[in-house]
Amino acid sequence: MNTNDFSYALANPLEKLLDKPRGQFTRSDLLEVIRKLEIERLGFHYTASDGKLKELRLPVASSNQAELLLAEGERVDGSSLFRDMVDPALSDLYVVPLYHSAFVNPFESGSLDFICRYLTKDGELAPFAPDTILERAARVFHEHTGLELYAMGELEFFLIGESEHDIFQARKQHGYHAAAPYIKSGHILNEMIHHITRISGNVKYAHSEVGYIDRVRSDLPEIAGKYGEQLEIEYLPRPVLEAADSLVLGRWLIRNVAYRHGCVATFAPKIEEGVAGNGLHFHLALLRDGINVMSDAQGQHSPEALRLIGGLCRYAAALTAFGNTVSSAYLRLVPNQEAPTRVCWSDLNRSAMIRVPLGWSRVDDLARRVNPQQKEPYRRTRNRQTVELRSPDGSAMVHLVLAGMVMAADWGFLDDQALELAERFYVEGNIFADRQLMERLPQLPSSCVASSRVLIEQRQLFERDGVFPPSVIEYVARHLAAHQDEDMNRRLADLPADDRLHETRKIMHSCLHEQ
Repeated sequence: MNTNDFSYALANPLEKLLDKPRGQFTRSDLLEVIRKLEIERLGFHYTASDGKLKELRLPVASSNQAELLLAEGERVDGSSLFRDMVDPALSDLYVVPLYHSAFVNPFESGSLDFICRYLTKDGELAPFAPDTILERAARVFHEHTGLELYAMGELEFFLIGESEHDIFQARKQHGYHAAAPYIKSGHILNEMIHHITRISGNVKYAHSEVGYIDRVRSDLPEIAGKYGEQLEIEYLPRPVLEAADSLVLGRWLIRNVAYRHGCVATFAPKIEEGVAGNGLHFHLALLRDGINVMSDAQGQHSPEALRLIGGLCRYAAALTAFGNTVSSAYLRLVPNQEAPTRVCWSDLNRSAMIRVPLGWSRVDDLARRVNPQQKEPYRRTRNRQTVELRSPDGSAMVHLVLAGMVMAADWGFLDDQALELAERFYVEGNIFADRQLMERLPQLPSSCVASSRVLIEQRQLFERDGVFPPSVIEYVARHLAAHQDEDMNRRLADLPADDRLHETRKIMHSCLHEQ
């Protein structure tokens, strides 16, 4: 990082203070931060089996105490954090801070916070922890291919609150990139991207999304009668483990900002029938020695990109076990809602499960085309092409679904069948308008129970090379099967219209804060 970047308004405050990039932070640097900023406590955060960020507050009364915590971490109860996965008789874990993740808590003065890793009694990374699984998957992939997989996520969510104004009403399903005064929550969105950017430096952009609800119909007092605006914060590509940590932290930041404005932020896959659901699309890019290898000089898909796509097609059904973890996820995955139901891929096509978006592969320096007064050219040094997996939603277990995607990419490089799948499942046009095409494409699971069954049937795809422990696969499968939703769509279809709508909303809103 150029140290001149520290002067920008949204630069990380600790990088400014220490005049060095976060990747170089040491314990002595952090002790200096504690002293200069008069830090009262440390905040340790870590992702548990429910996908949420947990916290431990550690008061700091002396430099010796601060140094001990930074050097050796603290002890937590693994059986509570990983319920039904860790035996209470062997439950103690260490949580140890990642120095590069340090940030000043924007919601509580005097707190220096960290993302932590779980370590066992022997000082090894806990094998069942979601971040460990993702780290192991990325390492195996690099060993097999010499490549790194970068990811960026699109956090879609509904902001639900009291409406202060009944003028400039937004229109249902017309909120995409809408501006004030039709969208009322822009100031809250600005606060969210302010904090996420200063902490992670990782926001690409933010905007309003398609969904809008003038009055939420619900049995839950928390949201009943309130209005909802759908928003999105999209991230920049980062190594997969960093990307996962940033997304989980981002959800924590979004919820806290919303709470301080008296609003609810929910990533639930579906809030209302006929209104867009909350996806969590992931863009992936393959890098060799820091160079994107997704396309060639003519902008054609590289063999590496096709292997990645073929691997994602092979793993698609089983990936729903980590990317679509609640019953309402399968109310979102329906035709004609830009949510995929079939295994396929395409260029630019939002009806496909995998989309290859515009990536500046054939053009550059576009501003000179519309600003003739700009004479000095801009020379881009990096290819920006990605592929986008559109099936995961806001219920996704972020570290685990990314680990599964890494294993899919790895399989694509180990098995030439991946190139055959990429060729077979390429589509053009709106697939939902072509019945014959739809019938020949494999279907994604239609319920948590079906997803659980596919996961068990294909568990070897994830367990190979020791990446996913069997206990984690079995835990996820049990969690999905417990929804008992295999006949959900048939049962709902058999109800009278008003009863069906009421039951559908109960299913949708039961997972308001699931992840």
